[in-house]
Amino acid sequence: MNGVFWVIDGKLHSFPFRGEYPDGIAKSGNTYNHKKLWQFVKPKQCNNKSYNYYPRGRVDISNKGEIIIYLNPVIDDSFIPQIKSDFGLTGDVKLRYDCSEHYKCYLDDDWKEEK
Repeated sequence: MNGVFWVIDGKLHSFPFRGEYPDGIAKSGNTYNHKKLWQFVKPKQCNNKSYNYYPRGRVDISNKGEIIIYLNPVIDDSFIPQIKSDFGLTGDVKLRYDCSEHYKCYLDDDWKEEK
């Protein structure tokens, strides 16, 4: 299942796309948008942090059934089994460690929080 996730204080926060947060849906309509979703799902201890402060990632399943997990490179591989479980993924997955601005967080050397 498509969706997004964050790693906050060593804990995985997963949001498989089920449409229960309609204001958090991405333009494609089949997953969530981190920025839009954050206001509805951020933990209380994160109230003063923006969506891009913590390491985050996305699960994307293509039309051909290819499963790709995009994630900030600071997210430890030990989270992969839980990501797969939370999103109901079986079989092979491709990991894409994304160093782009899209997945930057406070742990990156040149990170600057969006205001």
